[in-house]
Amino acid sequence: MSDARMVARAAGTLLEIVDGVGPDQWGAATPCSEYDVKGLAHHLLFWGPSLVGAGRKEAVPPPAAAESDVEPVADWPTALKEHVARTVEAWSEPDAWTGVTHMGGPVELPADLVGGMVVGEFVVHGWDLARATGQTPEWDAELLDYLVVEVAKSAQQGRDMGIYGPEVEVPDTAPALHRVLALTGRDPHWAR
Repeated sequence: MSDARMVARAAGTLLEIVDGVGPDQWGAATPCSEYDVKGLAHHLLFWGPSLVGAGRKEAVPPPAAAESDVEPVADWPTALKEHVARTVEAWSEPDAWTGVTHMGGPVELPADLVGGMVVGEFVVHGWDLARATGQTPEWDAELLDYLVVEVAKSAQQGRDMGIYGPEVEVPDTAPALHRVLALTGRDPHWAR
């Protein structure tokens, strides 16, 4: 499977998860301890333009205000679905995965590395939303095997930047999703 199809596959499950979130669950705690459900959706929307711009190889300036200073979108499920569609469109082109791109700043990064990060955002934060709302999503094995490799490429950098917590220990024989989550500092067995 080409990298260009990975974002769409990850997005499909994320959209199913968003559809499964009830309005009474917006304040539920998530495994991403900084956010409740609505806060995590706000986080995805806040950084969304950078992900779309990276796929289009367009320089998107960093946000003018801190994430915490921006008011969350009231109808976040609709806004998040629209963001996911724009991201899938941007990363569906094979050229999005070649050369270098930017993620909301002047530093150039390999485009395929950024694309892998986008897939990781959709799967890992999708899992966060699902766990918080009592859902049990499934991603296909090929996508998860791909993601284990992609997350491993930038996991230490993510920890150094404070984006990921310390790696959680799981056996080498753990399911691929558990290995991805562990690399990002999440306990695969987190429960609300």
